[in-house]
Amino acid sequence: MAAPRIVLVDDHALCRTGLSDLLSHRGGMQVLAALSDPDEVLKVLREQKPDLVVLDLRMPATDGLTLLRRIRAEGLETPAVILTMSDSEVDLSAALRAGVVGYLLKDMEPEDVITAIGNAARGELTVAPAMTLKLAQLLQAGAKGTDRRGLLASLTQREREILDHLARGQSNKTIARALDISHDTVKLHVRHILSKLNLTSRVEAAVFAVEERAANLR
Repeated sequence: MAAPRIVLVDDHALCRTGLSDLLSHRGGMQVLAALSDPDEVLKVLREQKPDLVVLDLRMPATDGLTLLRRIRAEGLETPAVILTMSDSEVDLSAALRAGVVGYLLKDMEPEDVITAIGNAARGELTVAPAMTLKLAQLLQAGAKGTDRRGLLASLTQREREILDHLARGQSNKTIARALDISHDTVKLHVRHILSKLNLTSRVEAAVFAVEERAANLR
């Protein structure tokens, strides 16, 4: 399997260099660029088409989520992970609404960061262990006053199948191969799933599915 191709975005040179060395030398990944300038980021993403972009949340030129919105406005679908010092539930919620595939903290152990970024580059969903309780609380708050069974009943059989794959942390490409359908068809189904379940991201959908499965086993 080819080494994951990563672009790093952070305003601190020391963080960029340290993370680049960590991912390259200990993680066996290919760091295509480590940047701070938003325009350079967009240029590299257009030209290099990496597997993942890792964004700091707080940067002087632009914050990570604003940059992610610019990336999407350019029609670029590069999966994005937030790597930040912020363990704020508000920031986590905003990141999920923006559609990130991961939310990691800079105080995680180096090996855990390597593993999480590698998993995200392969299409898996990943959240820092310290943020999982806050993620669950966000989902529970969003589920209050809603009929979870009623929401699930609104899904078609194909949407249920895709939701099950999302719960395993699989990427759209992996799901498309497993179900022998096109990548665009999977994307359309995912949008319908999020709309029907009143969710805003794949991470939320995955956790929703896992929690519902656990509830059925109780």
